[in-house]
Amino acid sequence: MPINRRAMLKSGALLTAAAASRAAFGAGRGLSYADYAKADGVDLAHMIRTKQISPTDALEAAIARAEQVNPALNAVVQKYYDEARATVAAGLPEQGALRGVPLLLKDLGIQMKGHITTNGSRFFKDAVADHDSTLVERYRAAGLVIFGKTASPEFGYTATTESILWGRTHNPWNLDRSSGGSSGGAAAAVAAGILPVSHASDGGGSIRIPASHCGLFGLKPSRGRNPVGPDAIETWMGLSVTHAISRSVRDSALMLDVAAGAEPGSRVIPAPPAVSFLKSLAKPPRKLRIALIEANILGVPLHPDCKTALDTAAKLCEQLGHHVEPAKLAFQVGPMMQGMGVLNSTGVLSLIHDREKLLGRTVTEADLEPITWLTYQNAQKSTAEQMYRGRAAADQAGRTLDQFLTGYDMILSPVTAGPPPMLGDLSLDQPYDNFVKNAVKASCYTSVYNIAGLPAMSVPLNWNGDNLPIGSMFAGRFGDEVTLLQLAAQLEQLAPWRDRRPPI
Repeated sequence: MPINRRAMLKSGALLTAAAASRAAFGAGRGLSYADYAKADGVDLAHMIRTKQISPTDALEAAIARAEQVNPALNAVVQKYYDEARATVAAGLPEQGALRGVPLLLKDLGIQMKGHITTNGSRFFKDAVADHDSTLVERYRAAGLVIFGKTASPEFGYTATTESILWGRTHNPWNLDRSSGGSSGGAAAAVAAGILPVSHASDGGGSIRIPASHCGLFGLKPSRGRNPVGPDAIETWMGLSVTHAISRSVRDSALMLDVAAGAEPGSRVIPAPPAVSFLKSLAKPPRKLRIALIEANILGVPLHPDCKTALDTAAKLCEQLGHHVEPAKLAFQVGPMMQGMGVLNSTGVLSLIHDREKLLGRTVTEADLEPITWLTYQNAQKSTAEQMYRGRAAADQAGRTLDQFLTGYDMILSPVTAGPPPMLGDLSLDQPYDNFVKNAVKASCYTSVYNIAGLPAMSVPLNWNGDNLPIGSMFAGRFGDEVTLLQLAAQLEQLAPWRDRRPPI
């Protein structure tokens, strides 16, 4: 569907303002707009390390771009500009692999001392953290400069980034479309050139879906690869993991290098790579046997545009010398999906109860969005047996995939059953029946890899006739992010997407 007149005028005004400011973007600084826009995080770190630019140059470029485009996107919802400037002025770790590279955190499930984590919810609108998450500590040790937070829907419960608290986050490729969720703020920020790589998380597709909708690379790591503590060692009982959305494959690899590894209390720990994730990209993967799976576990029809994207990805893999063949997978879908619902809803139930204790009052229907409130009510009825069976069903899904992947190196499938939806289609602020009708199209391919704990990635290899990006998903064996990243790097060279930019 074409962009409407309101969005077109809004976009046009933005483009005019952005064009007027570009000439002066780098005036008096060591980094021009053009140079910043084409650099990925590895580039920026190299330029800072070799003193071509300063960390201040990179930070001010990110802030300037955010101020240009965020009014139209609503991607950055908390701004820490002055604190970030003070962090740079105080000195960054000299040996940090990403020293001076600007970073945004997703406003969901990650703590930064002295700052609010709203989880996209009005019930948490003033929830100030009294400590840093382990991941924040590792990001700071790598020299990353955190200058704000990106939007998330309430508790990450939907595959769009819309909330009553923050409003709608728009897709840079078409302002009437969703940027995906729940890391849609991160994806919109990267796609629009605010920064080259942004923190994200994925509990059912929340890295891969926004990456697909915004024409970016998005890797969901194996369960346990990156820390989510110290408050919990697993979130949603292992369904949710944290990593990043990036423009380049190598940024994702380097972000994994600086974040990955056990923390105190970790028990599920994938084996580390033989060399760093970044260095592993120098070597192509062996010739791969790839299972092509077109059908999804819920039987949702596949949109022709997503079928085209899938076929394109398969052909590109074959051009690289890999073997691709159609295959089918069989799961006990009912227990698996019911279990997922129990695991993630009781995780949020616990979070809400902790908040109630801090506030000294009970959550009310007015505090939560309609779909979240209904989920919360249902979660209170969950039993211990349902919890146990939910985790057991997840373990069996992992077993099924592990056995399947003894005959294949990875699985290729769509990311979603349809192109980026219109804003409003997946909002949590609507009747339940309307929500479910659209929601099944979003995560019917992605969620199984959260349930099983396997790594999976969205790779941007196709744009449809409306110039909307549609990614393709590859999933691999537990702990084998290296092979996924190596294939992604091959595809990035064969069908480069880095210079393909939205009209914003």
